[in-house]
Amino acid sequence: MSITKHVGPFILTLFLSCQVKAAPLENSHRTALLTLGELIFFDTTLSKTGNQSCASCHDPATAFIDSRQNESEGAVSLGDDNKSLGSRNTPSISYAASTPEFAVDDEGYIGGLFLDGRAKTLPEQALEPFVNPLEMALPSHDALVIKIQTNPVYKTLLETLHDRRATSAEQILATVGDALAAFQMGPEFNTFDAKYDRFLAGEAELSALEERGRSLFFSQLANCSQCHMLNTATVKANETFTNYRYHNIGVPGNETVNELASNKSALPDMGLYENPQVSNENERGKFKVPTLRNVAVTAPYMHNGVFRELETAVHFYNQYIVTNPDTKTNPETGERWQAPEVSENISVDILKQGQPMDKQRVAAIVAFLKTLTDKRYEALLE
Repeated sequence: MSITKHVGPFILTLFLSCQVKAAPLENSHRTALLTLGELIFFDTTLSKTGNQSCASCHDPATAFIDSRQNESEGAVSLGDDNKSLGSRNTPSISYAASTPEFAVDDEGYIGGLFLDGRAKTLPEQALEPFVNPLEMALPSHDALVIKIQTNPVYKTLLETLHDRRATSAEQILATVGDALAAFQMGPEFNTFDAKYDRFLAGEAELSALEERGRSLFFSQLANCSQCHMLNTATVKANETFTNYRYHNIGVPGNETVNELASNKSALPDMGLYENPQVSNENERGKFKVPTLRNVAVTAPYMHNGVFRELETAVHFYNQYIVTNPDTKTNPETGERWQAPEVSENISVDILKQGQPMDKQRVAAIVAFLKTLTDKRYEALLE
């Protein structure tokens, strides 16, 4: 999948040198940028103690989520020091390149990277984990630039990208962000080859259960598509299954994460309100609607990883539609749903739409959601 996983440093240096020299002049910068982005993505030496890379928390083998286990049972990720824990679940970065820039319009906030949209663009997002004290933990972006400059392979690629001109630390940092963004815009992250895509192309058939789930998903009966489609007017190829808007759906706090989180001051998690560009208290507790691409293989669920099973996440919405006691019970615990982490600003008007989901309907929707799994990850469904 990645050249960095299959060759040693010396061979890799020769490979990169040949790649850059062999590329046509008009493509040499593109080749160098993509190569730089891929190398940095897998490079653990760019963290404080050399324990963590971008791929540590976004493993290509597991749909770009953190597959490592820790005290939180995978709900949140370990930092570079092998002990620090955050308070948010690491989202998959599959299809992140499709995210629009953070903005506000007549309907509210939209887009941006991270669950609170605090990074306006993909290059901006790519640079933050390096200096996050709970992640790669470098003391500053200047420290990252020094590490980049002292790596001979990176130095060669930067010389190609900057036409051997003198460059400032700011220019190098911007190039690192652009390189990581360019890599994430590539086909490895954006395959659009799930069973659902093949169905739309006439190359696959859905089972009866999957077809029932598809019908439910796109109907007003379940109302899933109101938030989990970019364009609800029509079904299009390359749909990312999110409208990139922000909502508080009343997700309970994750008690395990709350006990283990290294930064207790970040709790309760105010979501969008934590974004420095947002000051309206009515945005507290809202999180960006996630893509449903690969959702069946990227557990646990919600911003804090509080639900272990996809069925639980689907069943959770029932409580807003009906008052039947059965809808008030978390099937994973057998107990009532815990209180929302942030009880104000819940999008009740949207959540109340649709009809109750019995076990059969939940099973059908889950079956359909499994068809949104990239082809190379279908084995993980087992």
